[in-house]
Amino acid sequence: MDRGTERDGAVTEHAASGRIPLAVVVVDREGLVSHWSSGARRLFGAAKEEAVGRAAVDLLPVSGALPEDDDASLYGAYSAYDGLGHDLETSLDGRLYYPAAGRARLTVPERSEMGIPPREGWGSDRVDVLWWAYPLVGPGPERLLVLGADLGRLQQEAQEEDTGYERVAPGFALHTDFPGADELARRLPEILPSMSVEESARIVGQILELGYPVLEFSQNDRVPVTPDWGVPRRVERRARRERAARAAAQGLPLPQEYTDEAEDLEYVAVRERLEFLNEVSGRIGTSLDLSRTIVEVSKAVVPRFTDVAGTYLREQVVAGEGFPEGVPDTTTMWHRVALEHTDEPGRWDDVVPVGEAMPFPAHTPFFQCMTTGDPVLVPRISEQLGHAIASQFEKRDIRPLIAGRSMLVVPLKARDVVLGFMILLRHPERVEFNDMDRVTGAELAARAGLVLDNARMYTYQESVAETLQDSMLPHIPPRMAGCDIATRYLPGTLLGRVGGDWFDSVKLPGARTALVVGDVMGHGLNSAAMMGQLRTAVQTMAALDLPPAQLLRNLDDLAQRLGDTYLATCLYAVYDPIAGELHIANAGHIPPVLVSADNGHSELLDLPTGAPIGVGGVPFEAVRVRVRPGDRIVMCTDGLVEVRGEDIGVGLATLCESAAHPAASMDDACDTIIRALNTRGGRKDDVALLMARLNGIEPEDVAEWRLALDPAAVGRARAVVREQLYDWGLSRRLADSAELLVSELVTNAVRHSHSRPVELRLVRGETLLCEVDDDDHDLPTLLNAGPDDETGRGLRVVSVLAREWGTSRTSAGKAVWFELTLPRR
Repeated sequence: MDRGTERDGAVTEHAASGRIPLAVVVVDREGLVSHWSSGARRLFGAAKEEAVGRAAVDLLPVSGALPEDDDASLYGAYSAYDGLGHDLETSLDGRLYYPAAGRARLTVPERSEMGIPPREGWGSDRVDVLWWAYPLVGPGPERLLVLGADLGRLQQEAQEEDTGYERVAPGFALHTDFPGADELARRLPEILPSMSVEESARIVGQILELGYPVLEFSQNDRVPVTPDWGVPRRVERRARRERAARAAAQGLPLPQEYTDEAEDLEYVAVRERLEFLNEVSGRIGTSLDLSRTIVEVSKAVVPRFTDVAGTYLREQVVAGEGFPEGVPDTTTMWHRVALEHTDEPGRWDDVVPVGEAMPFPAHTPFFQCMTTGDPVLVPRISEQLGHAIASQFEKRDIRPLIAGRSMLVVPLKARDVVLGFMILLRHPERVEFNDMDRVTGAELAARAGLVLDNARMYTYQESVAETLQDSMLPHIPPRMAGCDIATRYLPGTLLGRVGGDWFDSVKLPGARTALVVGDVMGHGLNSAAMMGQLRTAVQTMAALDLPPAQLLRNLDDLAQRLGDTYLATCLYAVYDPIAGELHIANAGHIPPVLVSADNGHSELLDLPTGAPIGVGGVPFEAVRVRVRPGDRIVMCTDGLVEVRGEDIGVGLATLCESAAHPAASMDDACDTIIRALNTRGGRKDDVALLMARLNGIEPEDVAEWRLALDPAAVGRARAVVREQLYDWGLSRRLADSAELLVSELVTNAVRHSHSRPVELRLVRGETLLCEVDDDDHDLPTLLNAGPDDETGRGLRVVSVLAREWGTSRTSAGKAVWFELTLPRR
């Protein structure tokens, strides 16, 4: 392929080759190398077998940018590019979502170990490279294509050929024809053997859309780069010097190329545009937040490139509804999402407020830009055009703001779809936009469009993930029998931040409450789906009143049947407010904190750790912990206490300290813990936090009786219930309902019990709870009794009159219970 100079988008071919040796590296979404070319082996000193599967940032460690005095004759005026060195590491880390280029110094393994001689005078572990990075969109695991060139070799060639380069700087060329496109598409499968021709064409198409790689060698030359072996020969530069020397020797005027002042001015203008575009690229895309990205794009162009910048986005983009489909038309709504200007404050606010949505008629330059996807240049807004634009603004005269100004409308595109556009205006006193500004604006919009699309995709995925996470998190009532509960969930700080952390509470027979916190290892939708399955299983098994150790045993068996892809930790506790104890089992989870109500002392409970759910074949052990009314238990996932680079003991100590801090309410207590632990920085995992204040139930609020297996016990049950409710000062109406329902349950228990007496218990708490236990293991079911049936109506009466009712198995048989709403005290 021939190299050429580029002026105003035209490429002038020369005879010298534009091919140079390139290292080609492909990095997947996890930041791991998925392809490592032979050129990468030669340049970086690592074999393919060593590189594939490793973190790219470890294989290409940036030790710094090139110093300004390091062969200044070679780098010359482009020392500003030295600041781009660290952006290579940023690209490999996945923190840049637009194409980037620069120079960097890498520290690599000894080249001699790979059979590659070190460069003379350069040291064996130092490599200075030119690099280009392209984010790739499409099927497959790849996410980033990195091209690297050996700057030392180019320097050596320059010295050998005496070419006298003024600088060597990597860059991109956009909106021009790339003479080597077809050749690059053909050769890419040779460089990436696992790639099909179709994939090659797709990637080359993306490269051309984002900007093909170029090297800038001199004031006038930009050389397109294609992967090949061979070094560019700068014969044209040498020929110029020779012509100048002959002219000087003969006393003739210097050739035109050395005296054309306009050419120098053009070079200065092009260089300024390149510097401006590089500066803009560095200022936008620092965040994946769509709103912040929009503001960054607007502020990047004012006032250096324009005096007014208005940004409009399609309705679907603003609403986060995914990628917009179809070509815009006159009904498409465009939202004004940002307006930056240098006019006096407030001048634009009332006339064109941010947040307004409007369509654009077909006769306007805005419609032309959004339908063609090309920039539209209006050197000066005429009176006629100004009137046409102003006609869209009802009862607002926009003409004084735009009359006589130069206007450039540039599309914000991604994947050939217009997401929005920017209206750029210059003051009448300022030089008009020209064709070079149109090209610059197009390049600016291309980079901004890519950044906005990444932010849009992130916002959309984040919305989907949050919706999924919210649907999976339970809505726990703040008060359960004998305890108050408060919870917090903090999503992770990474893309696709939905995770596998969860908490839950389940009402159990006997006024008891199950408290659960769990964490599926990993992140993403798969982890969230696994979490949903485990959480549902815990709720089901808790409702069966399984002991904590047995529940974890069954949960582990379930995880084994679901597959060995995921592991999970889980902490399961059953609080009995009447007995005043916690029955706890742990499956590899961090221990809970118990805060004493007497003295505020807090401590981590010493529990058998157990193995995570999913390991299989490991026993679980439960312990009983005595608690007093007012004690608090704090259960959380490790994302709250664990910070990379810090011992987890520091986080656990902070958890204990913050949990013991006095608070006016349970919510305040949770917020205190979150503030203490979430402000340390470095947290990337999601967090689940559950706190329960164990209030207990006083003995005088519990009444129990043992009833003989005799039909007469039904009458006794009615009598003791009525008497007890009278002692508690409850209304006659409530007593009538309670008597009727107790009569039905005791009748069934006496009829089906075998030998053990029937147990009746009343508990006065937030509700009136009645439980009837017997030694029959068959759970009763709700039946539809016919007109002639003598049985089957008792549970129907219970289901109609009770606030809630249910059945569960016990170690001795079963329990049937119901609740009635108490009058407000």
